[in-house]
Amino acid sequence: MRYEEKIEKFRQLVENKFQIYNSLFMSLPYDKMSNIGMLLPFLYEESRVGYEKGKNPEEIMDEFFTKHTELETEEQKTELLFKIIQYIERQVVLFDSIEDAAFAELHSESDAGTLMQLHERASQEHQLEATRQKMKDFGIKVVFTAHPTQFYPNSVQRILHDLRTAIMKDSVTEIDMLLQQLGKTPFVNKEKPTPLDEAMSIIFYLRYVYYDTIGELYKKVKNSFGTDSFVPNQDMIQLGFWPGGDRDGNPFVTAEITLKVAEELRLSILKSYYEHLKNLRRRLSFRGVSEILETLGHELYDAIFKDDQSITSDQILKYINAAEKVIIEQHNGLFLNLLQDFKDRVKIFGTHFATLDIRQDSRVHQEVIDDIMTKKSGLNSESISIEEKLKWVLETDIILDPDDFDGITKDTLENIYNIKYIQKRNGEQGLSRYIISNSDHIKDVLNVFALFKLCGYQEEDINMDIVPLFETMEGLDAGEKVMRQLYELPVYRKHLERRGNAQTIMLGFSDGTKDGGYLKANWEIYETKEQLTKVSEDHDIKVILFDGRGGPPARGGGKTHDFYASQGKTIANNKIEITIQGQTITSVFGNKDQAKYNFEQLLTAGIENDVFKNAKKDLSKKERQLIEELAEISFKKYSDLKAHPMFVPYLQEMSTLEYYGKTNIGSRPTKRGAGNAIKFEDLRAIPFVGSWSQLKQNVPGFFGFGFALNALKKEGRFDEVIDLYKGSDFFKTLVLNSMMSMNKSYFPLTYYMKNNAKFGEFWTVIFEEYKLSKTMTLELTSFKMLMEEEPLSRKSVQIREKIVLPLLSIQQYALIKIQKKEGNKEAYEKLVMRSLFGNINASRNSA
Repeated sequence: MRYEEKIEKFRQLVENKFQIYNSLFMSLPYDKMSNIGMLLPFLYEESRVGYEKGKNPEEIMDEFFTKHTELETEEQKTELLFKIIQYIERQVVLFDSIEDAAFAELHSESDAGTLMQLHERASQEHQLEATRQKMKDFGIKVVFTAHPTQFYPNSVQRILHDLRTAIMKDSVTEIDMLLQQLGKTPFVNKEKPTPLDEAMSIIFYLRYVYYDTIGELYKKVKNSFGTDSFVPNQDMIQLGFWPGGDRDGNPFVTAEITLKVAEELRLSILKSYYEHLKNLRRRLSFRGVSEILETLGHELYDAIFKDDQSITSDQILKYINAAEKVIIEQHNGLFLNLLQDFKDRVKIFGTHFATLDIRQDSRVHQEVIDDIMTKKSGLNSESISIEEKLKWVLETDIILDPDDFDGITKDTLENIYNIKYIQKRNGEQGLSRYIISNSDHIKDVLNVFALFKLCGYQEEDINMDIVPLFETMEGLDAGEKVMRQLYELPVYRKHLERRGNAQTIMLGFSDGTKDGGYLKANWEIYETKEQLTKVSEDHDIKVILFDGRGGPPARGGGKTHDFYASQGKTIANNKIEITIQGQTITSVFGNKDQAKYNFEQLLTAGIENDVFKNAKKDLSKKERQLIEELAEISFKKYSDLKAHPMFVPYLQEMSTLEYYGKTNIGSRPTKRGAGNAIKFEDLRAIPFVGSWSQLKQNVPGFFGFGFALNALKKEGRFDEVIDLYKGSDFFKTLVLNSMMSMNKSYFPLTYYMKNNAKFGEFWTVIFEEYKLSKTMTLELTSFKMLMEEEPLSRKSVQIREKIVLPLLSIQQYALIKIQKKEGNKEAYEKLVMRSLFGNINASRNSA
């Protein structure tokens, strides 16, 4: 589809429909306040014009109250603001639903990165056989996390789902009814969601989106590339799951919760099979077949509803194979394709649906080991070296009883004991890896290996991949050394042999970017991947690199197809594994059309990277030196900002940072560690990045980039950078993703801060770097505007920013009142928290 066609189609399918359906909001059943829809355009206009004239949010809100309302008391004004927030929250949902409903018509089957385009290109370049070879063992794994970047209650999720469907049918009556329901349905959780709540929220997507999406996508791959002698592997598209297993910094994830979530995953896939089988039996009503399938139905039913009953995927397949045999031999293969589709899904999802991962911080494991040693070894864990501790835990033959301990030690041991039970119920794939955050030393991996042995596991029974997560600058630097030591350690090498000589290594983009700044973090991770690839190949280990990427560029996100398609031959490409969370789940994988398209984009990116040769992927020595130089310059600039005495106070006092933990969005605390004092290193990446996003400053997505580009320009070397941009897909992707961060920035909102006695100078440092980064990236790309080559994304951002501008005014107004200690502090704090939701949800990949 041509540029102009896409814009026109977007106007018709999204903008126009939003205007039409938005008018239905006029009749929404709001208590006491029926004129919100009339007042909102005035608040938008006061904000837009006011910020252009340099007014501050307090002046803008005061003018709005004076000119457009007759409200006098503070209570009346805050009540109106709460109603406006309610209204805007629902506008965001409506726009999301309209944009999502238009997805299929705005994206073609032959777009770049689709399976059809891959097949055409492979055919033209005589690479079909090479593509099939790559498909034999290549796969993607999307791992869903519950990181709190968006959390609609389940009731709202279901309305969203129905609203999207109604919009696709253009059913005005149904849309009106759903908008009425939306007006009455609370958007805010009264209490923080539990990890089980978070798990159930994502399991909703597994059942109602991904079961069909992945099944249909696999069938599409099979039909496009399958032959009599080649059937694509059923592990090609896998799902991972963190809610209920990710206990890093979340004290509410316990061994009991992990068991419950594993059981919910098992029950959910069995329910999906039961529903699928019910539909299948309507067609496969033949003698000999219907009896087999009826028996299978009873077995599934018992496994779902009777605690003492279970069923394995092999048992399910045994019934399917028997039915398949009868269809072929007695019924001319009629409807065989329907049964084979069911069979493929059982092979894909097993009895686990999605693989539940365990994750914990390395420092917690060390506390646990120290506690165990103090009580069981007779050694003083505080006075002996790391090497001595490792020697004891790896060589002792003590088997521990969790009841001999309490707190985190007891829970950690119980969790490891429970893994065997989960693997028995859900299949080994149900829980098969243990991820260790903040890894930077060989002990971090060996401590976990030792904990299994201390829980009575024989070495040959440790059916788990132990996965270090390198995420800080120190961790990334140490990665190669740690893995070399592990590969050369006999006890661990034997473990890897039992795991098929494969090692998964996770890299943390979010914390890396928070720690090192945008350009430095991305380059550091690129180089670390190269080093890990080489050290693994040198030791005959198949390495799988698992990327902890957030939604926005500031957390390592952005356009995933472009990112993975740009990686050169020096980085292992055995599998693409990424984390997906928050708005990215709903905005990128939220319905079947989007999910199928974006799963395809990931799949083809990895295949293209190996099959098709492209000089733009492989960095030359000169290009590497130039990126290294830019990364170091930008890192110095970002480090200076982090070291600024006002950095943390600015976030604490001028942003929404301290309100993230009070919003009931997610179950996890917003910082690691106890106590009230906030230290930079304890800040979690999501509230950190999200706070910059709420300020519309998006610092981690661009800061230092413009400074680095300008530094080379001053040396008369800007032509080198232009050549790099044109010659390297990797560097180009970084530039375009950073542009997205800048495009979602809006500094007029906080112009008033430049006059603040305490923070004015700090605000100016940020603003000057934003202006410089924007100028330099536009000059580098020869664009006239940010995101010039992405008309649909740019247009979407533009409309979303327009919807939430009044919300931003309200939030800043409330923050100013709190800072000035004026009025009802509790009411203004509630306004800040409520306005977080709409801003987060509208930005979609803001955190």
